[in-house]
Amino acid sequence: MAKLYTRTGDDGSTGLFGGDRVSKHCIRVDAYGQADEANAALGLCASACGSGDERLLEILHQLQSRLFDLGADLATPSSSPHADKVARMSATMVEQMEQWIDEIDDGNTPMTSFVMPGGCELAARLHLARTITRRCERSMIELASEEEVNKQSLVWINRLSDLLFAMARASNRLHGVDDVPWHPAG
Repeated sequence: MAKLYTRTGDDGSTGLFGGDRVSKHCIRVDAYGQADEANAALGLCASACGSGDERLLEILHQLQSRLFDLGADLATPSSSPHADKVARMSATMVEQMEQWIDEIDDGNTPMTSFVMPGGCELAARLHLARTITRRCERSMIELASEEEVNKQSLVWINRLSDLLFAMARASNRLHGVDDVPWHPAG
């Protein structure tokens, strides 16, 4: 049986799909590492789903699979000899995301002010996942300023944070918790 540790990263480097070794602090590794962190945050959200949250849970599980696809997309430059072996984020995936946003947000009351992150436990976790997703997006944009990045992956991650916001509000609604409006100073 293969061991979990390989010792190949002990020097501070890691391997991209295709064999190239890069520093663990390079922007590409940071971007797909933050996609992995967003995926873990969605796992935390899924663990808080209960009765009445079945549709949210179903979507969360699909999102986690897509985040693995995003990580592979980010970890495999288009110049890699293995680029054709990776499922790239696509316009179809973005369309699916938009359908979910419309579906989930349809039951939410129209917003009249900004809302505070929080509410029921699931909503609070979804808001946290949303902020992690936004950080991942910023890292991906930084990567795109230096290297080629699949444009559909940038659109998809932007839609993910929108979906998580809609899901947080829906979670509060499903659990009978009102969104807390922001009250600006003064």
